[in-house]
Amino acid sequence: MDVEQRRRQLITVALDLFSERPPEDVSLDDIAAAAGISRPLVYHYFAGKRSLYEATLRRAADDLTELLTASEQLPPGEGLLAVAGRFLDFVEAHGAGRFTLLRAHPDLIDEVRDAAYGQLLAHLGVETPGPRLEVVLRSWISVAETAARWWPDGRRIPRAELESQLVHSFVALTAVGAAHDDGMAAVLRRIVAEEPADGPFTEAATALAAL
Repeated sequence: MDVEQRRRQLITVALDLFSERPPEDVSLDDIAAAAGISRPLVYHYFAGKRSLYEATLRRAADDLTELLTASEQLPPGEGLLAVAGRFLDFVEAHGAGRFTLLRAHPDLIDEVRDAAYGQLLAHLGVETPGPRLEVVLRSWISVAETAARWWPDGRRIPRAELESQLVHSFVALTAVGAAHDDGMAAVLRRIVAEEPADGPFTEAATALAAL
C-alpha cells in the first residue's frame, strides 16, 4: 500500500475498534494487529494513538454527513426515504457504536447535525427558514438519530416500516408546525404537491387526513 492507502486502512480498522470498545481500552498494539502490521509501523503514518483517534472521529463525522445528503433530483419524500434507507444501511453495517463514539464529542456530533439540517433545507428548497421550521427539522434529525441507535437492539419494527415511519413523522411534525405558521403551511403544501401520487409524503398526508 502507498502512504494514503495505509492511512485509510488504519483509520478504518481503528474506527471499528473504537466503535466496539471504549477508546481507552484500545491500544496501538490492537490496531496494529488488526491491520496486520507492526506497532512501530503505525508511527510511520500517525504521531500516536491520539492522532489516529482524531482521524477516526473525522472519518466517522464525514461518513455520517455524506449519508444525510438527499438527491435534489428526487421529490422531497422520495429523497428523504432514500436518506433513511442509507442511514439504516449504515446502522446495519456498523451497529450503533459509531453514534456512541461521536456523541462523546459534542462539537463533532453537532457538526453532523448542522450539516444534516443544511441538507434538509436545500432538499426542501428553503433558503431562509423561520424558527418553527428550524424546530421541526432539528427535531426530526433527533428522531432519526434516536431510532437509528434504538432499532438494532431487537429490530422490533421491520426495517421498511421504520423507514416509512421516519418519513411520515417528518410530515406529521411539519403539519403541526404549519397549523401555527403560514410560512410552514406554504412549505408543506408545496412539498406535498411536488410528490407523486404514490410517494411517501402523499401516503403520510392521506393517513393523517383520515385520522
